[in-house]
Amino acid sequence: MSRDRIHTMRFISPPYLSQNKSVRSLMVKVLLALLPGVAVYACLIGPAILLQMVIASATALFAEAAMLKLRGKPLGPFLSDGSALVTSWLIALTFPPIAPWWLTVSGALIAIVIAKHLYGGLGQNPFNPAMVAFAACIVSFPALMSQWPSVTLDTRFTDQILAVLGLSRNLDALTSATPLDALKTALRISPETPIATMLSDTKIYGLAGGRAWECVAAAYFLGGLWLLRCKVIRWHAPAGFLFGVVALSAACWFFDPGRFASPLFHTFSGGVLLGAFFIVTDPVSGCASDMGKMIFGFSAGILAYTIRVFGGYPDGVAFSVLILNVCAPLIDLLTRPPVFGMKKK
Repeated sequence: MSRDRIHTMRFISPPYLSQNKSVRSLMVKVLLALLPGVAVYACLIGPAILLQMVIASATALFAEAAMLKLRGKPLGPFLSDGSALVTSWLIALTFPPIAPWWLTVSGALIAIVIAKHLYGGLGQNPFNPAMVAFAACIVSFPALMSQWPSVTLDTRFTDQILAVLGLSRNLDALTSATPLDALKTALRISPETPIATMLSDTKIYGLAGGRAWECVAAAYFLGGLWLLRCKVIRWHAPAGFLFGVVALSAACWFFDPGRFASPLFHTFSGGVLLGAFFIVTDPVSGCASDMGKMIFGFSAGILAYTIRVFGGYPDGVAFSVLILNVCAPLIDLLTRPPVFGMKKK
């Protein structure tokens, strides 16, 4: 079988016309869909994200080439398929933009070497590589993974670059808690204060999900809609994930609006919209059937909100996705339709 056929998937649909969609073309569209979020991120949060993306991309490509060489695989087809770049971009977008460079390098190496190639490479990994990298680093280096740039300060680009290179002497002056972390801390310190009073501080929480962060989330949402329009992803997993987050947050908000934030806040804060369109839609570590995708997304959304509100981490998208990655084979087994001509037991 030729290399082009190895990296080509064939989709047969009525009226039974064959359509060839290469892995490369799909990955390029995913990268293009991330560009609006990257642009808004660089403008409102800080341009250091661009440096982090370069570091993550270079590390991921180097690790990919090294592992392919060790496994005796051809470099050209696999390096050019774009899968390593998608993973590296997701790592950069989920890690703090002013994290030290070696933390981003460590995350990219964990994703490519451990979460991808030790399981057999593209199409064989049971866990989302970017989420494995995030979970491993936030458990190992919780302090560094919580150093996010303060959006209330006009931080210079040179200061951010020095922070990434580990040369900044006033790093604490450049950082602040994310809106989710700030809200969780405020609720723990002043549980008697209504949450609506806390969220009225627009300098931190903005209008919906955090100052500047809500705009980044909206850009991810637009990129996700474009992927749906291009039929790169299907609607089942994103809809299930968003419905899970919104349904549980709405129920808690209705039960006690003084203690729980609104569904709008939880939708546009943290990594919910990035996770809905770019993470739970992973065709390898997710489910295959349409019903399975909905169950996968809905369960991940429920877990993400539960970890975010009741757990020890301010955002739970990565951990919820990894837990559901374990459940994906069972979900597919229970939801896969019977083969044509065969009775379902």
